[in-house]
Amino acid sequence: MSHAFPDSRRPPCNRADMTRRKDEKWQPPPFKTSDRGFLLMARRMFDLQAQSIWQDLANQLPLVRGDVLDVGCGAQPYRALFSTLARYRGIDIAEAKAHFHYEVPDTTYYHGDIWPVESGSVDFILCTEVMEHTPDPRKLLSEAARCLRVGGNILLTAPFSARWHYIPHDYWRFSPSSYQLLLSEAGFTDIAVYARGNAMTVSCYKTIALVLPVFLPQGDGFVMTWLRRALSIVLIPYLFFLAFVGQLSLLGRGGDDCLGYTVIARRAAAAPLERAS
Repeated sequence: MSHAFPDSRRPPCNRADMTRRKDEKWQPPPFKTSDRGFLLMARRMFDLQAQSIWQDLANQLPLVRGDVLDVGCGAQPYRALFSTLARYRGIDIAEAKAHFHYEVPDTTYYHGDIWPVESGSVDFILCTEVMEHTPDPRKLLSEAARCLRVGGNILLTAPFSARWHYIPHDYWRFSPSSYQLLLSEAGFTDIAVYARGNAMTVSCYKTIALVLPVFLPQGDGFVMTWLRRALSIVLIPYLFFLAFVGQLSLLGRGGDDCLGYTVIARRAAAAPLERAS
């Protein structure tokens, strides 16, 4: 019996099998806890994804009160946005350093899917750019519902138009419909999903992503590194133009083709498992 099925070992058009990729060809520098002042402003100027998130969080986090849990906190880049009326705690997976290059002394690291947090002990959960790296997003949201007090809020962000990053630990891209479905299943109400940026923002963001490796070469030999740096001098005006247009586009209304989404939801009076019992 014959099977008219292509041989998966023979790539079409000489393209690489992406499942064999183990890392990125180029990666932007990770956030650091020490990033302050000019360095932070420069990062947000040219990283439109980071700026779009900061813009939304700077509008929300200063208003938060009570016990705060930053899930997948990384370098804790948004901790400074909380007021003194918020009691901050950051948690992250034990593999955070190996997978994402983050290690902060006052972060609680844990193994497995269960967070080291008492049930119903948190008023507000922040979870930025984490869901796409979670093999089981339903479990993450279930844990969020367990840890939140009734009426507590969660604020999520995740990318939509973004490269495959932190390979191979990048699993998902979520639409507004995805958030509505997953959060409802986990026992959240008052779900609101806001687009960060529009098609113009995405265009500038992607073009900047093509230009930045010229300014910040990685893994090249000595000669190629200096050739890239020489070329970067010519590209400086173009880079600033793209950043300027991209920043302006973030002032507009979000579009269907956006950088990512900011999501806010409230923990219902009873989560699904509590209602079932």
